[in-house]
Amino acid sequence: MTGLDHTHDAALRSWVPGADGHPDFPVQNLPLGVFSAADGARRAGVAIGDRILDLPALLAAGLLQGEAALAAEAAGETLNPLLALGAGPRRALRARLSALLREGSAERDRVAPLLHEAAACTLHLPAAIGDYTDFYVGIHHAENIGKQFRPDNPLLPNYKHVPIGYHGRASSIRPSGTPVRRPRGQSRAPDADAPSFAPSARLDLELELGVWIGPGNDLGTPIPIDEAKEHIAGYCLLNDWSARDIQAWEYQPLGPFLAKNFASTISPWIVTPEALAPFRIAQAPRPAGDPAPLPYLLDDADQRGGALDLQLEVLLVTPGMREAGLAPHRISASNACHMYWTMAQMVAHHTSGGCNLQPGDLLGTGTISGPDRDACGSLVEATRGGREPLRLASGEERRFLEDGDEIILRARGICEGFATVGFGECRAVILGALA
Repeated sequence: MTGLDHTHDAALRSWVPGADGHPDFPVQNLPLGVFSAADGARRAGVAIGDRILDLPALLAAGLLQGEAALAAEAAGETLNPLLALGAGPRRALRARLSALLREGSAERDRVAPLLHEAAACTLHLPAAIGDYTDFYVGIHHAENIGKQFRPDNPLLPNYKHVPIGYHGRASSIRPSGTPVRRPRGQSRAPDADAPSFAPSARLDLELELGVWIGPGNDLGTPIPIDEAKEHIAGYCLLNDWSARDIQAWEYQPLGPFLAKNFASTISPWIVTPEALAPFRIAQAPRPAGDPAPLPYLLDDADQRGGALDLQLEVLLVTPGMREAGLAPHRISASNACHMYWTMAQMVAHHTSGGCNLQPGDLLGTGTISGPDRDACGSLVEATRGGREPLRLASGEERRFLEDGDEIILRARGICEGFATVGFGECRAVILGALA
């Protein structure tokens, strides 16, 4: 593994109560975000256990120097300026935070008053998202969807040659916990002669990872594949909600539009590439007969360590389950290793025609499903297009999402010899459509 240092040591302990063994935010993680406390002011913070460390306050206390101070100075009400600085200041900040928060730190008494209880804070989008692009790199999802329309030829000819994507809507992206309103839209039932306008009856989720862009590129100047990873500032969870009935009616010939742009939900913490270094793995070999990527998409180092071993999970809580006090129902258990293209390939392809990416832009991977039935990252796959409903412990069934349902996404890196690193939850409740 490359990129490992003392901050990844599994034996490292923190003096912050509850940080050791935390399922998402031990001292080996230290993700970046934007929060507000009782005073309502938005500012940059770092998650550690069930607390948030106030970065501006840490800087004001004189506890940061050099590049670490530069990173904190750039972190204001949004993290865009910090993301623009690239890996150097970000890594320096991580190293300094690790030293301040580890057990035995001489600065404990100065840092402790700068911690906030996370439960008493509000989390916001960590960056102002200028542009959002959603890819389609989960091959099992692409095959599952394709089989519903083209059983004998589920993948279109271009899929294994080019990372497919579309430009989404940045303005409707919201942080975890924000309710999602069921969209109204135009669709046409299979047995109908004409379309109708009504609330979506086939509302779905999509289990994805989000990729935060750090330093961007100038218009007309592509990012080479061997430099692409330096333009990735971190990762989050992404639920790209989809209205399947609206999508089926509108997506040809130009692709997703109103079926996708009504809402997307992300986890609010930016998990840095440094925190995920222990979970870097080789990209899965392509099956025999698959074409090799064109040279602009192929880099040996990226193939050796450009994939991520992250356990992904989708949970459902219905109003009936909530009333009965039942545990969430697990819809899916997948893994980020099931991506056909790497994040670096996504960045390289996105810019290959000269498109300029900017700090704070967000890329979605597309739905990451696994090869098995219990690893489907969307309901349209798990229920075979609604034909085979999920049966829940409450006695309820679900073909697609109903009002009051809540979806929870989770992601964790788990590797022997290293501390578990998680993303925090990405969750939202479905509200009924407006009249």
